[in-house]
Amino acid sequence: MPDLHLDLTLRPVAPAAAAPLLAACELPIDDLDTPALELVGAFARDALLGVIGLERCGAGVGLLRSLAVAPAARARGVAGLLCGELIARARSAELRELFLLTTSAADYFTRHGFARSERAAAPAAIRGHAQFTSLCPASAVLMRRDLA
Repeated sequence: MPDLHLDLTLRPVAPAAAAPLLAACELPIDDLDTPALELVGAFARDALLGVIGLERCGAGVGLLRSLAVAPAARARGVAGLLCGELIARARSAELRELFLLTTSAADYFTRHGFARSERAAAPAAIRGHAQFTSLCPASAVLMRRDLA
């Protein structure tokens, strides 16, 4: 594992390059080739330490996809850096709302401005998404962040 004291760079990452880290973190990889999905990686030199995805899901609505950090890089700010980048990209894309589904990180995302939301209250674009309907379990918590 690279020395995390080096500067991290954020840059787009291809689905094939992100898939091993996502799979190792037990996150879905079946729909990574979705054209609306933009994956961003956190790199120390050429080593991928973390990844996050933003998928536009209709007018003004986005889905935060698959935040994953390599175990050796956890608790070092990589996830926070990726979350901040994703929120900035969502705002630049003029999204008004950002949603996510999680089975294990609701407390973490609360610290980044997300709040639990009733699944029935999700916009149709989110309710119809494969993450919502089949890839994430029905027990996954839906969370929302207002970007306005």
